[in-house]
Amino acid sequence: MSDSIQLLPDNIANQIAAGEVIQRPSSAVKELLENAVDAGATEIQLIVADAGKSLIQVIDNGSGMSETDARMSFERHATSKINNIDDLFRIRTMGFRGEALASIAAVAQVELKSRRAEEETGTYIEIENSQVKKQEPVAFPVGTSIAMKNVFFNVPARRNFLKSNAVEMRHIVDEFTRVAMAFPEISFSLTANGQEIYHLESGSLKQRIVHLLGSNYTAKLVNVQEMTDYLNVYGFAGKPDIAKKTRGDQYFFVNNRFIRSAYLNHAVMSAYQQMIPADSFPMYVLFIDLDPAQIDINVHPTKQEIKFEDEKIIYAFVQAAVKHALAQFSIMPTLNFDLDPGIQQLDAVARPFTEEKKEHAAASALYNTFTQKNQAHLIESKSGLKHWKDFFPEAGKAATGQDAVAGKLEYEQEGAAIGRTAGTGHSLQLLENADLLQIHAAYIAASTNQGFILIHQQAAHERILYERYVTAAKGKPIATQRSLFPLTIPLTTPDAVLLQDLLPDLHVLGYEIELFGKDTFVIQGTPADVDQGNEKVAIEQMLEQFKHFNSDVKFSKREKLIRSLAWQHAVKPGRYLAQKEMKALAEELFACDQPNITASGNPTYIAFKNDYLERMFGR
Repeated sequence: MSDSIQLLPDNIANQIAAGEVIQRPSSAVKELLENAVDAGATEIQLIVADAGKSLIQVIDNGSGMSETDARMSFERHATSKINNIDDLFRIRTMGFRGEALASIAAVAQVELKSRRAEEETGTYIEIENSQVKKQEPVAFPVGTSIAMKNVFFNVPARRNFLKSNAVEMRHIVDEFTRVAMAFPEISFSLTANGQEIYHLESGSLKQRIVHLLGSNYTAKLVNVQEMTDYLNVYGFAGKPDIAKKTRGDQYFFVNNRFIRSAYLNHAVMSAYQQMIPADSFPMYVLFIDLDPAQIDINVHPTKQEIKFEDEKIIYAFVQAAVKHALAQFSIMPTLNFDLDPGIQQLDAVARPFTEEKKEHAAASALYNTFTQKNQAHLIESKSGLKHWKDFFPEAGKAATGQDAVAGKLEYEQEGAAIGRTAGTGHSLQLLENADLLQIHAAYIAASTNQGFILIHQQAAHERILYERYVTAAKGKPIATQRSLFPLTIPLTTPDAVLLQDLLPDLHVLGYEIELFGKDTFVIQGTPADVDQGNEKVAIEQMLEQFKHFNSDVKFSKREKLIRSLAWQHAVKPGRYLAQKEMKALAEELFACDQPNITASGNPTYIAFKNDYLERMFGR
């Protein structure tokens, strides 16, 4: 029998290796941009076509390569940055593994042009499927241009797994943003399908953040800077009032390399504790500089996860740096000693506490039991105070012992049962002529044939809108109300790319939105049942909510959009409703297929039965 084990051909081995390094067009963008940075470039251009599927080209004015280096750069394990094992622990460059260009050449058609300053002519190399097709001298300015064409042309199965152009373009913009953010001293540009999306001049980190993430951050950034012998932490954190429902604008860089770290994110979140809502996320762009020997950056194919030698120290430094920055700029909460004018009129303030009143109070048994050490348990027996149950003997009896526990359990069980079956023929019905009561501008109390229910107005409206949008998505489009004065809405580039991808689905759901120049859209119409006048904010918040849902991969794009719109358009707590509005809300809720919960599983109402109410009052 012949031997079974054999070495893979180089082109197949390269394709296998490419599977880890080049997962999609944006992966190649990251590697090429990092190589341009390492080459010492001061100007870097990224050009893409067809969301990177047809073309990804990076042009830089860096050091360039010799003819030999240009040819060697496409070999596996070829690198100019590592000579011995110790170099692995002193890495300060971006690309270092020697697999990027070999992986790119294995899955695309590549054209390289490069020239060094000391040479009169440059080198042109054409590679396809890891094979060099052409190599010749070429006239070219100092620097390098690498064009990657027809990604995965030789791996059709991989190409079929690529997403829509809008999705792939979002990933490209993300990678571009991360590299450009880390090096504000370098000029960057991004051109897609002949249109320049970004043109970033060299400048300060704050200028780069505003250019990339939006001008709304201009006056909302707090400077973070803590320098120590062990490490430096610097960058910017957003003020609490601009915290969002998504973590999109959160960036960590270690030695100028973008990383993901739930551990360090927790350090920042803890610095914002009690300053922002629990379900909100602060914006931050933070850089950590430390000795490369203290980290291991080669633990993940994309190098976005690293290991710290002592992560607890890093955590403490990051938390302290952000806390100090927020406190320094008077962002931290402080006690407000300005008294409300109404307080000044109270007896406790207006009438002085005389010596006579003081002696009378000090002589009371209640005062003595409070002031005697370790006597708190004797307050009730010595002070002459009656037990609260003595004032309400029947209620006290009903609220103690097994009756109270049984009542609570029955309430929980019966209330849940009503919620589960109300939409499927259960006997629970709203009383037709009974008025409804709004409580705290957030809840609606409605009488039923069995007691009453307490409706959460936002949750109920979410369920109503969710089912309405689901029906529309299945083939019954929602009517559009044309705007008399169309609104123009400018967006950041990532949000513009996202909105453009959502336009077909939004049209089915009643929105008529058109692209109007670069990163700008015109809202021509909205769903007929949506209040007019707040369209711009609604679209912006819908995008944020969509990104929030986007972290859950089990939902389709349309499902995420429907949930986002239902949340956005639902009536929020704090809005007072007229009787007519409350009745319409309650009736529409119980006309839903599943009225008891929202799409995310939260209850829309709680039911209270008559017999339970009577037991609560000892009847």
